[in-house]
Amino acid sequence: MDESDGGRDARVDRIKGLIAPTLEAMGYDLVRVLVSGRHNPLLQVMAERKDGRAMHVDHCVEISHTLSALLEAEDPIAGSYTLEVSSPGLDRPLIKSADYARFAGRAAKIETVRPLDGRRRFHGRLAGIDGETVRLETPDGPVAIAFADIVRARLVVDDRAMQDALRQETGGGESKPGDAGTDTESKSGRRRSKRNTRRG
Repeated sequence: MDESDGGRDARVDRIKGLIAPTLEAMGYDLVRVLVSGRHNPLLQVMAERKDGRAMHVDHCVEISHTLSALLEAEDPIAGSYTLEVSSPGLDRPLIKSADYARFAGRAAKIETVRPLDGRRRFHGRLAGIDGETVRLETPDGPVAIAFADIVRARLVVDDRAMQDALRQETGGGESKPGDAGTDTESKSGRRRSKRNTRRG
């Protein structure tokens, strides 16, 4: 899955190996790592709380500060780059096979690497996963999609998504600005912290 594995950039696997244990120790799960661009590349780290509660901007700032120090020491990206830490948001990408069971009942969009019955894009409600086969209930009937054939997938923001988000919002502290970079909250519920790393 191109979206889930950060493309074919060899640096992604190394970065995942570096930051995943640190995030876990902080109480977060790593969702996705992406590296894009050649000159001053953008390193995108998506994470979520292990306790399932809502992420806030201050959580992203905390992660950003910690990972900045770690990445500065390990130097997995040569030269200057921009680190962006975000939460998955309401329209979160579906990365692991377990995500399709976790979010069963939610509306989703799925794109496949090859046509299935003449189509590559599907929109429906997730019906879980059976082994390595994702089940999707579409307006045209049930569809079975091999997980290995999925190139891109994400949840769709609807009433069910909003209800789930409200259930998550049971605490988590006030958002507070970081001391460097830009910290924002998007309409899709995604929290984000971005900061530049400059090297000579």
